[in-house]
Order: sequence, then C-alpha cells, then structure tokens
Amino acid sequence: MKREADHLTVPRPERGISGATVAIAVETPLQDDVRALVSELNETLLALTPRDFCHHLTVEQMADGSTTVFVARDGTHAVAMGALRRDRDGIGEVKRMYTRPGYQGRGIASAILERIEAMALSGGLRRLVLETGDRHPAAWRVYERGGFSRCGPVLDYPDTQWSVFYEKHLTA
Repeated sequence: MKREADHLTVPRPERGISGATVAIAVETPLQDDVRALVSELNETLLALTPRDFCHHLTVEQMADGSTTVFVARDGTHAVAMGALRRDRDGIGEVKRMYTRPGYQGRGIASAILERIEAMALSGGLRRLVLETGDRHPAAWRVYERGGFSRCGPVLDYPDTQWSVFYEKHLTA
C-alpha cells in the first residue's frame, strides 16, 4: 500500500482492475454522498444493536464546530469516513467510522484513524476515546492495530452489554 500526503493507493474493489488512489480529506458532512454513507452506517449499526443503544451523531451534529469529518473518495465517490469530536478536558472522540463493504480490508479505515490522531495531536488533545458495538470485531481490529486499548465506559456513555470502549493516550 503506497501512502502519500493525502492519498492512499488501494486495490480496486472490482476484480481484475489495478490499484486505485483513494484520497482522504476534511469535508463537510452536509453533502448528499456523505449523508448516504451515514445512512448506510446507521442501517448497519441498527441491524446489530437495539436503537436505544446506538449513539449516532446526525450529519447536522457532525457539522458543528467541535467535529471534523474525514471522507475517503475513490475518484468522486465517497467510500469511507470517520470523525474527530473534541470533548472536554483534552479528550477527543472517534466517531462515525465507516467503510463501504467493497472497500473494507484495504487500509482505508486505518488511514482515516491516523488522520484523526494527527489532528488530535496537533490540536493539543491528550487522549482519544471511542464507543463501538459488541458485535463489531472488524472495527475492534482497526482500533487495536491503531494502538487503542479496551477500557471502561468513556465520556457520558452508559455501561451496557451492547458497548465496547477504547482509549489511546496521545504523546507528541
């Protein structure tokens, strides 16, 4: 996998086609194709977790000043996303991580997570945290490869059977 400043070369999801360059950039979530990604993510989560235990941010909430959204594009097509939400006391929260199925397993989520961490560090945050579901082992692998460790409940999330929590202490 070749990494450049804002690009990641990954195999194309279609068989028999050589690598494609996926660009990752900060974008507004208030775009139709990003709204579609969020909708797909919500459908995926609701298929695995009861609605009362899903902690979704809407695209409008993601567009506020405390959240930065990273979007990965294959050409003009949005294929993955993730967000950094700044919380209190030097804590950042990883939110809305999602990669379309045809692009999973190609390092895109890890690249987005690296960008989130770099932005958190440059913004003076000392710790990243996240809440994910109890039925998301692929997500756990991404976070654990990124240096996150399981921990107890973070921020204001309830401690339920449906949640798994992670944290990473940041150092410059």
